[in-house]
Amino acid sequence: MKLKFKLFASLADYLPPDRKGNIVDLDLPAGTTIQAVIDQYRVPEKSAHLVLVNGRFIPPAARAGHVLEDNDELAIWPPVAGG
Repeated sequence: MKLKFKLFASLADYLPPDRKGNIVDLDLPAGTTIQAVIDQYRVPEKSAHLVLVNGRFIPPAARAGHVLEDNDELAIWPPVAGG
């Protein structure tokens, strides 16, 4: 299963060094969940603030059970701070 995985801002540091900017193309087994990808790349749970699959928000409680599909795009943003 092909997946486009995007990490934004400081989270991009969790991607492998051979990435294209903040994006990696993954080849994952069928049945892979959002949480499995987050765990595989060691993205801290508190840092995975905004999670979108194909532009649709996935709340924290649904991430462990949300099975990704071929050609999905998974994008994760950290919390935004400022003032």
